[in-house]
Amino acid sequence: MSLLVVGLSHRSAPVSVLERAALAPEARGKLLQDALAAEPAAEAAVLSTCNRIELYADVDKFHAGVAELSTQLAVHSGVELDELTPYLYVHYEDRAVHHLFSVACGLDSMVVGEGQILGQIKDALALGQELHTAGRLLNDLFQQALRVGKRAHSETGIDRAGQSLVTFGLAELATAEGAAQVTDWAAGKRALVIGAGSMSSLAAATLARAGVREIAVANRTLERAERLAAGLAEQRTAAAAGTAAGPAARAVPMESVPGELALADVVVSCTGATGLVLTADDLQDALAARTGPASPAAGPGLRLLDLAMPRDIDPAAHRVRGVRLVDIETLAEASADAPMAADVDRVRTIVSEEVAAFGAAQRAAHITPTVVALRTMAADVVRSEMARLNGRLPGLDDKERAEITQTVRRVVDKLLHAPTVRVKQLAGEPGGAGYADALRELFDLDPKAVAAVSRADSGDSERERA
Repeated sequence: MSLLVVGLSHRSAPVSVLERAALAPEARGKLLQDALAAEPAAEAAVLSTCNRIELYADVDKFHAGVAELSTQLAVHSGVELDELTPYLYVHYEDRAVHHLFSVACGLDSMVVGEGQILGQIKDALALGQELHTAGRLLNDLFQQALRVGKRAHSETGIDRAGQSLVTFGLAELATAEGAAQVTDWAAGKRALVIGAGSMSSLAAATLARAGVREIAVANRTLERAERLAAGLAEQRTAAAAGTAAGPAARAVPMESVPGELALADVVVSCTGATGLVLTADDLQDALAARTGPASPAAGPGLRLLDLAMPRDIDPAAHRVRGVRLVDIETLAEASADAPMAADVDRVRTIVSEEVAAFGAAQRAAHITPTVVALRTMAADVVRSEMARLNGRLPGLDDKERAEITQTVRRVVDKLLHAPTVRVKQLAGEPGGAGYADALRELFDLDPKAVAAVSRADSGDSERERA
């Protein structure tokens, strides 16, 4: 079996295709189950974020695997296969490992170095474990990817090389108005955050640190908005003991968004909606309301940051006078010069080291069942020969029999020790996959015995994870 990934991202596809192909949470589970039901795949995991959809699988046939995974992505994304295919990329074996490790480190993100991808990889692994579609290979792969990502962030300045999408997006809005710092631009503003998920929570926290004076949180489930607002209120209380208090925070229902738009200076939206949350007409109406004599808004301008995929805010908003919109597409164009070369080079070195280590570990693990089967066969030979000796020399007492048995076992262990240790070392090197076959051939090992060891190991791993 071999690792295969088929996917599309902001690097391979335009935003218009990515947002149409975006997978709802419930669709991800169905995709995994259908991918696993397909003949070429033994394991499957899906990594779905605002700017990438990738399906990972352990397959026994490359071409059939590519065809099946591509088809499953098309079926569950709702984009026709003929339209989707030109934007798909394929990575196989070590290249697939290298790709995921690069993604985990933020090297493949819109904003290089952003750390939010680690949480999304963790979620992908959790879903695969929950649905039992991730077996030994994908569990090992994704857990190692998380470790590699953490290593990159702890050992290098990749965090400085890029910024989170939230921070980078707010910086784009601030720069457009001539502000040197987001804090200078945000001070005293009213903010509206639409959505209460992880990205929206990050946006709210970032705005609070930037110095906005008020944050309204709108969400379809009001309880989640209230939890987020309560967390911001706790920060305000804690900050009040210091040099400056945080912003006032409140939760509002989605129906209140039109009225909140008339009060807001900056809006960040990131929901899971499949359609537009804010249309150009909504924004036009809000601006008309906020310029009235009773409006407490600081001014007529409205600054929008859309971090959703599919997008929440009508792209036509940029044609509305007084509105500036930054969205995923804008960020993709603006973030090209974000990384710092030295940090990125160091992370690439880490990725290469970890890919080599992962490959060696997998190759070494591949030969372990064969080594175990060999030692089991040797133990069976010892037992058989001792039984024959007992028949020929029935007068041996228990002490003599035990001593002879121990001596034979030591001889067998010493004869097998050096070859089995060496074969594990050789198997861990590039091109070492054939050593397991050679060992089975030389000692005429029963393939069923080797397979039984593999199944037992897999069962133990599953129980450990449970």
